[in-house]
Formats: sequence, C-alpha cells, structure tokens
Amino acid sequence: MLGPSITHDLRSMFGDVRDQGVRPTCLAFAVSDCHAAVRNGWNPLSAEFVFYHAQRRAGLPPSQGALLLHILEAVRDDGQPPEASWPYLADLPADVSHWGPPVVQTRYFRNFERGPGSFDEILANLLGGSPTVIVLYIGEAFFNPDGQGVVAGYLGEKDVTRHAVIAVGAGNAGGQRALLVRNSWGRFWGLNGHVWVTENYISQRLRRIAVLKEEIGVSAHQNAA
Repeated sequence: MLGPSITHDLRSMFGDVRDQGVRPTCLAFAVSDCHAAVRNGWNPLSAEFVFYHAQRRAGLPPSQGALLLHILEAVRDDGQPPEASWPYLADLPADVSHWGPPVVQTRYFRNFERGPGSFDEILANLLGGSPTVIVLYIGEAFFNPDGQGVVAGYLGEKDVTRHAVIAVGAGNAGGQRALLVRNSWGRFWGLNGHVWVTENYISQRLRRIAVLKEEIGVSAHQNAA
C-alpha cells in the first residue's frame, strides 16, 4: 500500500517538536508554537508563561487543562516571552503558590481568530500559509498511529480526552484527504512528533480551530500584567 502523500507542508516554519510531559498543557504548546512559527525565524516562546496567564484569567489551578479562548487572550493581552525567559517546568512546585513568572524584558503580542472550523477551513488556512491550532476529541487510535503514521480511527472507538495539535500539512492518507498535525508528545511519537489524521476522523471530532493573526505593538499593552 502506498504511504501518505503530502501536497502542502509548513513544517519548515517550526523547530523541533516539544514534549509537554504529563501536564495538561497541550493548548499552551499548540498556541505557543503557532505563535513562534508565524514570527520571523524560529525562536520558541514560553508555554509556561501563557499557561500561567490563561489559568489566572479562568480562575483555574495549574493542575487543570486550559481553555482555548483563555490561552489566545493571554497571547493577545499578556504576551509571550521567549522560552528561555521562563522555561517549561516538567513538574509544578509542591507549593503552587510559588508558581509564577519571573520578570521578563521582552513579550510578543498577537491577535487571533477562532471558530468552530471545518476540514476545508483548515485546508484553506494551510494553503494561505497559516498553521492552524486544532482542538478535537481523540480516541485510542490517536495514541497508537499505524506504521505509516496515520490515525484513521475505527468503528466503535471511544473518545478519551480533548486535545490540541497544530495542522502543519495536508495531503492524502488511506484513500482520504488528511492533515499532517504536529503534536506536543516529543519527537519519538509518530513521525518525528507528527501524524496524519484523516478527514473523517477530524470531521467527527473537531471542536475548535484558531489561527494567530497580526502582531500587536507593545505600546498597545503598557498596562498588561
């Protein structure tokens, strides 16, 4: 059987796939890496910083997953420093009252668009050069892509959890249109951290999409916390 074929590929906008570990930070990584990708030159941005501000906005503890809108609002209103300013923590401090950002000198702010989305809208974004954050429910098949890196799902598959990835390419896999998505589970998962997800799988489980838009000057955020 022929393997997946790619027609549109934005992976060159990104650096190495990162690993969120066991923490519920997939949205922070997806949005952070999209934000870094649309800037000139790859310089990873602090997922820890944007996750902190999103949880503060929502009144949620760091042990819970974030919501897409709060992550996006944090990028727009609180900004993001480079990863080196507050590197990602594999584990939270035992006393989470000690969890908080250092003083940072540089932050980047950016607008966004979000909506329910569709496969065709994601494809149009990719054709226009915009990697797209995808929030979807995933089942067991997603955790174990096949030998060609394809997630197609199966009849009766149960959804396990909500997850966020980035659409970075498009093509065909298993006789269907498919998206190549970048995950945040490290480079040893799937195809160097990526998998092919078929249109049928996406369409049944898609919940939200988002793209990062124009950069906002720091002058618009003199009072940002």
